[in-house]
Amino acid sequence: MSRKLNILLAEDDDNLGLLLHTFLKTKGFQVELARNGKIAFEKFNASAFDFCIFDVMMPEMDGFTLAKEIREIDKKVPILFLTAKAMKEDKLEGFSIGGDDYMTKPFSMDELLARIEAILRRTDLNLDEEETTLMIGKIKYDPISRLLFTGEEPVKLTTKENQLLKLLCKNQNEILDRQAALRAIWGDDNYFNGRSMDVYIAKLRKLLKEDERIEIMNVHGKGFQMLVK
Repeated sequence: MSRKLNILLAEDDDNLGLLLHTFLKTKGFQVELARNGKIAFEKFNASAFDFCIFDVMMPEMDGFTLAKEIREIDKKVPILFLTAKAMKEDKLEGFSIGGDDYMTKPFSMDELLARIEAILRRTDLNLDEEETTLMIGKIKYDPISRLLFTGEEPVKLTTKENQLLKLLCKNQNEILDRQAALRAIWGDDNYFNGRSMDVYIAKLRKLLKEDERIEIMNVHGKGFQMLVK
């Protein structure tokens, strides 16, 4: 059974936001609408999204800042920027942050759909697979049910253990920024939350030690790196 693409749409213009939301839903997508960047970041951390569409000029947190925050915790999710500006410098900034494409307002709905489909082809996102389980080495992991299959009986992860392991999986073999992970999971990168995260990292190391190829490394001054050799 095919899976609907889940899109996070951040647009502060109410009329345009509702128009895009309705159009994308009629095309078979699941869509979450956020009216500013801060709400969008909270929604991104609370759910799993396959695609992001961000207006650049938004209150609370602009689209570029939002994309930077997301790229710290997810290097792969496609991001399409929408903007009223057509300046070359803005386009270059959008791409340097890690955006996949850039559309200048006004644009047609058909063009938007064509851009989304083109990005999906480039990023090779397969929408016909149910990605309910992941493999970390030889260990099966179900992030939706928060279950880790490390032995005869599955282990039920706590909410924060699950969020942290999901971020490590999204950035497998790459560095997960410590402060970005703290902001994404705890909402604040203060010292006490940092100590709490270190405890969860130690717990995850113990749970994953069944597969000796898996290693969660501390990268001094940066964060963590989950290597699967």
